[in-house]
Amino acid sequence: MTIIQEKNIADKVRSDFPILNQKIHDKPLIYLDNAATSQKPEAVLKALQQYYEYDNANVHRGAHTLSVRATEGYEAARNKVAKLINAASRQEIIYTRNATEAINIVAYSWGLTNLKAGDEIILTVMEHHSNLVPWRIIAERTGAIIKYVGLTETETFDLEQYKTLLSERTKLVAVVHISNTLGCINPVEEIVTLAHQVGAKVLIDACQSVPHFPINVQQIDCDWLVASGHKMCAPTGIGFLYGKKEILDAMPPFFGGGEMIADVYLDHFTSNELPHKFEAGTPAIGEAIALGAAVDYLMGLGMDNIHAYEEELTAYLFKKLADVPKLRIYGPKPTTEGKGRAALASFNVENIHASDLSTLLDHEGIAIRSGHHCTQPLHRLLEASGSARASLYFYNTREDIDRFIVALQDTIDFFGSMMD
Repeated sequence: MTIIQEKNIADKVRSDFPILNQKIHDKPLIYLDNAATSQKPEAVLKALQQYYEYDNANVHRGAHTLSVRATEGYEAARNKVAKLINAASRQEIIYTRNATEAINIVAYSWGLTNLKAGDEIILTVMEHHSNLVPWRIIAERTGAIIKYVGLTETETFDLEQYKTLLSERTKLVAVVHISNTLGCINPVEEIVTLAHQVGAKVLIDACQSVPHFPINVQQIDCDWLVASGHKMCAPTGIGFLYGKKEILDAMPPFFGGGEMIADVYLDHFTSNELPHKFEAGTPAIGEAIALGAAVDYLMGLGMDNIHAYEEELTAYLFKKLADVPKLRIYGPKPTTEGKGRAALASFNVENIHASDLSTLLDHEGIAIRSGHHCTQPLHRLLEASGSARASLYFYNTREDIDRFIVALQDTIDFFGSMMD
């Protein structure tokens, strides 16, 4: 309860993250690459270690004590994920390796079964490659047509254009909830409502939203939602697919093998019930259990509290960035209270390559991202080969931002002196 009542969550939780207590190039680590992957608290690390030290066995397949404990932990974590996003049933949560695999399951299982030549898929120009490439493959195989929602003048989702793209030919809308480059928060509830009015299904890429604020899939009314554990304090190699039960029931299995079957004969097989129908083979058991521990940790802090604190960090970050000259920040501006966008800033500095900027900041112990952030089409639209990105999480502080800004300005000054 102490944590929840604290305004500055970071002061209370930083000691939970051992990786943050180190030096890089003899400088204290400032980790600002959270949109790529988050750090892991001790509770998650211990859950993973506990499984491998004491409970290591396969799930659902043994009557011995270790298997029973492994199965209980694995399925308990599924219940926690369902609660986190307010799924109507635990059967609606499918474990995957990551959000990419989750999207591919929908693409190959539902897409190949339901799409045909002339059907239309609506994506956006800001999509992560993981929510773009699978649909390009499916479109090529089925003859479906892909249309793209562009950006407004403030570099947000163009809702008015979206309305014009919808028609009775629209069968699927696949959209990111929060752009990992622009930081804009897309109006998913309205997007879903409008799509359903023309009979289309909707998939939400929630990798950048599930870790940062409350998600209610029943309120959003999306047909599928995907997320990756490693962005929400869990290990790599685990994520999940949420889908409405009636839709998942109608989808054929994608992977074949053990666990996803009920009965197997030489000439046919029958599928297992949900959620196991889509979980072929031995799963990432320890990682799933650790995902459950990560959900416990986040919900213990309170998703509303995490969101409120990150809004404060966002306001502070953009206030400081406003004082840095020759800076081009992509995406909408937040309000003075930090509302209206995610706690990240993708930017370029005039005459300085983003990778050079990132490299020099690393020598100051500051970890940021550089590159196209798996959004090459968006960067082409923005006429940028790539960008630098600083992204925050609840364990970051104003002091982290201050050090970043000082190092950024020093780096800009250094390059300026080289050009003189």
